[in-house]
Amino acid sequence: MQHLVIMSGSDDGKDDGDASVIVDTKPKTKRPPLYKVLLLNDDYTPMEFVVAVLERFFGMSHAQAFEIMLTVHKKGVAVVGVFSHEIAETKVAQVMDFARRHQHPLQCTMEKE
Repeated sequence: MQHLVIMSGSDDGKDDGDASVIVDTKPKTKRPPLYKVLLLNDDYTPMEFVVAVLERFFGMSHAQAFEIMLTVHKKGVAVVGVFSHEIAETKVAQVMDFARRHQHPLQCTMEKE
């Protein structure tokens, strides 16, 4: 549903011929839910590998990836991104596949925000 408001002139009552149109739109659809992608700590995956995963699959700079890796290491888990369901699912699959191929037990999961 749209409301159209046409405003003309200025507040002092004089019409300067300058008309503005404001369109107020109400969204008809609800935004899809977002999902947090989480990286879990383990005692075997090298820290350098975790940094490489964060750079490669989440587009982080080396410094950002290093900070997140330390959070995972110290707290046991960290949110590495928030995405739509399909993208979160793809990221989890990519990370898990990459970790397996490099023989690391790194765990990556997702949960609804």
